Amino acid sequence: MRIFVTGASGFIGSAIVQELTEAGYQVLALARSQAAADSLSAKGLEVHRGDLENLESLRGGAAACDGVIHAAFIHEFDKYVANCETDRNAIAALGSALVGSERPLIVTSGTTVVSSEGLATEDAVPDFPATQPRAATEEAAAALTAQGARVSVVRLPPSVHGTGDHGFVPMLIDIAREKGVSAFIGEGLNHWPAVHRLDAAKLYRLVWEKNSEGARYHAVAEQGVKFKDIAEVIGRRLNLPVVGLTPAEGEAHFGWLAAFVGSDCPVSSRRTQDLLNWIPSQPGLLRDIDTDSYFPT
Repeated sequence: MRIFVTGASGFIGSAIVQELTEAGYQVLALARSQAAADSLSAKGLEVHRGDLENLESLRGGAAACDGVIHAAFIHEFDKYVANCETDRNAIAALGSALVGSERPLIVTSGTTVVSSEGLATEDAVPDFPATQPRAATEEAAAALTAQGARVSVVRLPPSVHGTGDHGFVPMLIDIAREKGVSAFIGEGLNHWPAVHRLDAAKLYRLVWEKNSEGARYHAVAEQGVKFKDIAEVIGRRLNLPVVGLTPAEGEAHFGWLAAFVGSDCPVSSRRTQDLLNWIPSQPGLLRDIDTDSYFPT
């Protein structure tokens, strides 16, 4: 079985590709650059050149395979709204090659698309793109489902961690180094859900093998790590004081990242684990980031 994977050379996508190939699947890997193409080819993968703005290349890759795992996203946060709309268009293009068939499309969203009092479950519906731009991803998935495509959604938490991480935690470490303190907002008791990239990759394979049309899955191993605990690991590893900030001070300190730093978004994956027999086994966030891979000497 041949699967078209977008984001195949990325932090999460490369783990998905490894998980799939070790399970015996063939992968057609989307590559935006020649460097990415060379890297993927060196791993023995078949390469398809294109990017998320080249809709024809996306349709061609999807049409040539038994289904698609869409793990790519443009991580330029100064253009976040525009990039979310690019994702919407990319999903529509991928799905257009699959409508009316049994070939699945798995798209990647985030747990931050939902607002919930208490613990958010897989039933939680996304906010509107006007308030949460990444909701465009799930709107695109729902539109394709209505057209007869077999689409499911995997929601990733704010922290997907592991060796090679270049997401929020490394950003927090860089800010702490620059500012001379490791900070949190308020009392730091807000929660960040998290998952190791290898556990997330295993979930994508299980969704491919067992997914239900229109289903939403939560790739969450830890439903909520207290942000203050994250800040304390960073402070200890960098030998910096750990301080609490007011919301106004936090905005000045963290910039655009302040909205994520101060968010309280505990998330359940109980249904996902039960339905797919997904059992996360990799180190948790605090243990994983308390290593030299996050703090190289």
